[in-house]
Amino acid sequence: MKLQGLHGQVVDGLGRSLAAGELRAGSVLRLEDVQERFGVSRTVAREAVRVLESKRLVSSRPRVGVTVRPMSAWNLYDPQVIRWRLISPGREAQLRELAELRAAVEPAAAALAARHAAPAVRQELMEHARALTAAARAGDKEGFVTADAAFHRVLLGASGNGMFAQLSEVTEELLVARRDLLLLPERLDNPAVRRHLDVAAAVAEGRGEDAARAAGSIVAAARDEVESILGGTACPLAT
Repeated sequence: MKLQGLHGQVVDGLGRSLAAGELRAGSVLRLEDVQERFGVSRTVAREAVRVLESKRLVSSRPRVGVTVRPMSAWNLYDPQVIRWRLISPGREAQLRELAELRAAVEPAAAALAARHAAPAVRQELMEHARALTAAARAGDKEGFVTADAAFHRVLLGASGNGMFAQLSEVTEELLVARRDLLLLPERLDNPAVRRHLDVAAAVAEGRGEDAARAAGSIVAAARDEVESILGGTACPLAT
């Protein structure tokens, strides 16, 4: 997610500092300090702090001021918060948490999609799977990320579970961030990528167990990829 204008720059700068631990839990964030650091008016500083408060990174109380909250209180599903954590020294924890979340949710979403998705949605999922596979074979990273994000967004939405559907922003942020942070390998085409076709086919044919199994294999490979990245070794892409 791109932040626009001066206001967005201040929000982004403060968010990065919070995720990096430069502003620690319990510390007081003074508007005067924000103004001085970014060279902005008090109005801009105040609005930026309000955005952070809406994400639960800080809290504001009379006679106390703006206080940094512990990470456990943050809205950790917010796409901007995810991005800030992914570019912070705590990137490893964020990558692991995202991998574990996907492993818990996506197989169940695939099984539900096989039971509930409308015919047009089943077809759309297959189209994204084909586009993803074609982009991987062509080495088209931009097209790959676009198709991959679309595939998982449709899959989660097709489950019919509104809470699963809203997790699509979380997944998309991870996929886009891996491109931006240069975490994609040179070779995109591999069995884990092509397994998206297995998920789409199982959903299209109403085979819930097969859909869950194929989705589980994708996220399991993605989890292994995360561990490989954290360990500093090369690993084929699983999306």
